[in-house]
Amino acid sequence: MESEAGWLKERIRDIPDFPKPGVVFKDITPLLADTEAFRFTIDALCEHFAGHRVDKVLGIEARGFIIAAPVAYRFGAGFVPVRKAGKLPWTVEKQEYLLEYGSDLLEIHRDAVAPGERALIIDDVMATGGTAEATVRLVEKLGGEVAGFGCVIELGFLGGRAKLAGHEVVSLIEYE
Repeated sequence: MESEAGWLKERIRDIPDFPKPGVVFKDITPLLADTEAFRFTIDALCEHFAGHRVDKVLGIEARGFIIAAPVAYRFGAGFVPVRKAGKLPWTVEKQEYLLEYGSDLLEIHRDAVAPGERALIIDDVMATGGTAEATVRLVEKLGGEVAGFGCVIELGFLGGRAKLAGHEVVSLIEYE
């Protein structure tokens, strides 16, 4: 997919030392503001998973929401936000994941994915794979099946894909 989508890298802005020194943040807002790039991004993710049954599309907080919602629309599927702890107003299922220096929690409403439903997980960036892996576990706790994982950017040098072994993963842009 990278060869077809390589031009999208021109729409990614590097922000050095954000959110902390030594980190280069990959800002997708220029891509989102470019009609052609945004349309290509949504179309490419949908085309990759076109042969899959998708009942729900899960977007991981926060930029994953922006990509996942139009993907859900294209699939005729429901959209489900996966949020950081304390942001959902109803009964939730929780999953802890590891950060570089500690841990955090992701939450999903308990009725967001029904047993047997197939969920496509979408995010903007996959780095270490912690949030993606936690979201897979949330789907499975609710009795759903993971249809796959798609992201705009994969930071391959961080090895996140390994945490999704056994699941189909597609990234449009990869940084090695």
